[in-house]
Amino acid sequence: VQLVESGGGLVQAGGSLRLSCAASGSTFSINSMGWYRQAPGKQRELVAAITRSIGNAVYADSVKGRFTISGDNANNMMYLQMNSLKPEDAAVYYCDAWLATGADCWGQGTQVTVSS
Repeated sequence: VQLVESGGGLVQAGGSLRLSCAASGSTFSINSMGWYRQAPGKQRELVAAITRSIGNAVYADSVKGRFTISGDNANNMMYLQMNSLKPEDAAVYYCDAWLATGADCWGQGTQVTVSS
């Protein structure tokens, strides 16, 4: 499975961005997908995740009510709608897919910069 993120960029605090993750390859093996982020000097953290079959979603407390994860299984896409962005949301955002084999795959990341 290959993952490609897009949609990052520079936004002012309070603004919005929509990240996209395109999956290709053996996408039938994907059980769930998620978004992680990593800011400089910090550990990578889970932002949100969604199950592919029924679309159950979970969120980090820091983004609840502001971010929405969604999936389009027919087109092998996943999205992260980010609203009310804060400077502390700035990070490289990574798409992750958990496979039926137990392995996971990562995208290359997309930079999100939030100016105050």
